Amino acid sequence: LPISSLPQALNGFVLVVTSEGLIFYSSHTIQDYLGFHQTDVMHQSVFELIHTEDQPEFRRNLHWSLNPPHAPEGEPSPEGEKSLGSSSVICKPDQLPPENSSFLERSFVCRFRCLLDNSSGFLALNLQGRLKFLHGQNKRSEDGSALPPQLALFAISTPLQPPSILQIRTKNMIFRTKHKLDFTPLACDAKGKIVLGYTEAELRMCGTGYQLVHAADALYCAENHVRMMKTGESGLTVFRLLTKENRWKWVQANARLVYKNGKPEYIVVTQRPLVDEEGGEHLQKRSMHLPFTFATGEALLYQSTYPLLGFLDPFQSKGKTSKTKKTSCSHRGCSQKNYIVPSFLPDAVMQQDKVVY
Repeated sequence: LPISSLPQALNGFVLVVTSEGLIFYSSHTIQDYLGFHQTDVMHQSVFELIHTEDQPEFRRNLHWSLNPPHAPEGEPSPEGEKSLGSSSVICKPDQLPPENSSFLERSFVCRFRCLLDNSSGFLALNLQGRLKFLHGQNKRSEDGSALPPQLALFAISTPLQPPSILQIRTKNMIFRTKHKLDFTPLACDAKGKIVLGYTEAELRMCGTGYQLVHAADALYCAENHVRMMKTGESGLTVFRLLTKENRWKWVQANARLVYKNGKPEYIVVTQRPLVDEEGGEHLQKRSMHLPFTFATGEALLYQSTYPLLGFLDPFQSKGKTSKTKKTSCSHRGCSQKNYIVPSFLPDAVMQQDKVVY
């Protein structure tokens, strides 16, 4: 196998974590297991991904003698990359066992945040590897003297529970799309083009992204869209997308706001295709939460003259208006304050071909 194919051959992903708890490297296959893109996690604190109860165990395994100094709640700080926090200690190479010593081998289990897991939101991973010196960091102490290379954890992270045949088949079809703030498509990666059948140019020409969303899922998606504009993340959203072959494809998605200079710039969505049975189960659960016949959303959706309460101005409260100023949206249903307005959803769905239903 070529070197670039090795991470795909593993039933997991490669992770390198510094003694301070910063992710120095992660293979791109982390997206297949946790839903986070490689660039989202590198140079970030690993403890932000780990279940609170498992953080002490991970911190313990970062220390060469499995006995790290006491760390207060919430360590390490975001500034851990610039200054060594209390959760790490500077070690001189001559004070440590040989690098090939069995004392530096590691094998332990931790729960990591998982955007693809719709049960608890965490995935138990077995981390197996060893502590090795991380060279070339050129870090300096407070007095300006050069620090020797420090130990870092080099590990392969694999799911504790072996994946099912279905998961193995679908994990490599996770795709990402990029959207304007009103959800108009801007870009789609290669896997997305395979799943949906559209070229990037065709997606851009389709108008708002809601034109590709099933009518019964549009209100549900709009509700999570509003949540994302308020909190920065939509949470797991299961809905149907219209493919180029006029078929509905169930996907499980998580949308995130990407900020520039403190203001929302665009939306990135990570999506995983589902089989029809999985999508049907989610739809049934969603309908059970609503004690009325509008569970599919169609009654409100097609009554375009009736206002969709709750979507008129979701940004007037809690001082969130600073994030919504000076935005540029091409769709006529998008303004500076509103990204979803009463005419937005019915217009989008009414432009769909009725034959697809």
